Amino acid sequence: KKKKKKKRKRLQKPKAPTHRAGSRSHRAMPSKSKKQKNSVQVFGRKKTAVAVALCKEGRGKVKLNGCPIELIRPEVLKVKVMEPLLLLGPSKCNFLDIKLRVKGGGYVSQVYALRQAISKAIVAYYQKYVDEAAKREVKEMLLSYDRTLLVADPRRCEPKKFGGPAARSRYQKSYR
Repeated sequence: KKKKKKKRKRLQKPKAPTHRAGSRSHRAMPSKSKKQKNSVQVFGRKKTAVAVALCKEGRGKVKLNGCPIELIRPEVLKVKVMEPLLLLGPSKCNFLDIKLRVKGGGYVSQVYALRQAISKAIVAYYQKYVDEAAKREVKEMLLSYDRTLLVADPRRCEPKKFGGPAARSRYQKSYR
């Protein structure tokens, strides 16, 4: 007796619509889009941590990976992240929404990358959409407080070499 094999129906991907001459594709159709808001995107770095800040017009919201920045724990690191905003005060950054993403590194280096990204985003926004004098004032205020708010720290971990347990230290020498 021969057994008949049942053919399994495979899930097929839906075929893309074929476009004939004269027909409009779904992408070309005019959409009801909101007015484009002014925005800048910048990054901050510390060791291997990279933070990206998207700064645009808004109501003064600051979000880190989709959550409000007020939820950062421990409290000391939250204050570190908020430093640029606290320095400039509400008059300078209450009209800006900042969305932050951060990856890599440890807690502390992520926090330093975040504060640098926030500072650079505010300065870039002022340069692009506000006047030059206001941008210069903001930049000087941040630099006078802490240079690392705008300038990245170039120090990196040195790779290990042979003949020792770490990058510079050597194994103990013995004669017998």
